[in-house]
Amino acid sequence: MTSSTSKGQWIAVGVILTLLAGALGVGVLLMEDIKQVTTGVEAPDFNAVNLVTGDSVTLADYRGEVVLLNLWATWCGPCRWEMPSMERLYQELGPAGLKIVAVSVDQVSGDEVMEFANELELTFDILHDRSGQIEIDYQATGLPETVIIDRQGVIVHKAIGPVEWDEPVQQARLRRLLGIAEAPDATAEETTDATPAQGDASGG
Repeated sequence: MTSSTSKGQWIAVGVILTLLAGALGVGVLLMEDIKQVTTGVEAPDFNAVNLVTGDSVTLADYRGEVVLLNLWATWCGPCRWEMPSMERLYQELGPAGLKIVAVSVDQVSGDEVMEFANELELTFDILHDRSGQIEIDYQATGLPETVIIDRQGVIVHKAIGPVEWDEPVQQARLRRLLGIAEAPDATAEETTDATPAQGDASGG
């Protein structure tokens, strides 16, 4: 092997290592730019269609409200299981100002989504994001997935999987955010229940 060949090989190795280092640096910068969607951070905006009014809706339309934002689909069995409890919660706390916003990521038509919602007699806001972009923006790992957003637009609680939303522990959390009195038995149950609620990803 001649010295010129050896030198050329070392130069090639140096170029490759430089490119790899550059790629690693870009990757680190990109990772830093991607914020974790979790408790304590501002909730990402989204764009979806209100299937009752036909209007385009964003998170900004709910600014200043306490929002339970639920990602779901008609084909999702656990979503169907938890939605009646969401409706009961809405009947209980909706008059106090709670907004429940259920965003379907179905690929089907809006009419089919509304048929499902009407079957379950849901009266809270049913939105449709057929593109599924909201799943990406909220870094959803599956369905259903729910976040609770306070009046400042900050995520205070995240739940992965189905939750019995009208149980006392969940109601107590939302009553505090709404600034209304807790139900008489909610405080006692919250203090004595040592195990996390089903589907809870954080203790907000």
